[in-house]
Amino acid sequence: MAAARWDLGPIREPLGLSRGLQGFFSIFSFATLGGFQGSVRIQLSCGSHNTSVAAPLGYPFRLHESTFSPSLRELCNGTWPHNIHLLGDFSSSAQFMVTVGAGAFVYSLMALLVLLRWLPRYRGAGSRMPMVDFLATAAFSFLWLVASSAWAKALTDIKVSVGAPLPHCHPPAVICTPQTTPMGALNVSVVFGFLNLILWLGSCWFVFKETHWHRPPAPSAPSAPSAM
Repeated sequence: MAAARWDLGPIREPLGLSRGLQGFFSIFSFATLGGFQGSVRIQLSCGSHNTSVAAPLGYPFRLHESTFSPSLRELCNGTWPHNIHLLGDFSSSAQFMVTVGAGAFVYSLMALLVLLRWLPRYRGAGSRMPMVDFLATAAFSFLWLVASSAWAKALTDIKVSVGAPLPHCHPPAVICTPQTTPMGALNVSVVFGFLNLILWLGSCWFVFKETHWHRPPAPSAPSAPSAM
């Protein structure tokens, strides 16, 4: 059995380099999404009275739980009889994206550790590590495709939801002016999601080359003829 030792050589190979890049970009993917905190602001004008109201907007994007503050019931002479919530629940897509990103980060670091510590055993005859690695890499590629597509669609719906006008806004008595809601970090999370998809798909080829499907095991040496 090959002795375990540290070897930084795999980092200079496509297989090891891709694992490092996967871990690096996975952090950006789930951190920009999971750490997002913002607000939806609307400027209200009721005659000579001007007020700015805001509703929180952040992960996991259960917008139906976000209420404008200060309470709209106390503004514009009772124009709004009830508190107004944002519309939509996009938590499933957001949480799925964060879960895939965190899982991909952990797996890429574990796979890189195996390459740096146990490369001879990884490439040894009869080793099943490349097979398992290939199946896991293909699975994460599929998960990145599903998660990135779902989150991209959810982000589009979030932008529509936060851009919807408030009810009971009837100029000139009540003028509601929406203010810009920065979502650059959320756009970046979508970009990093599809970038991770490309990285994991490309890594499938490098891992496939380590399996016996691409590189058959070396034939055993012929036995010496027995003495007559």
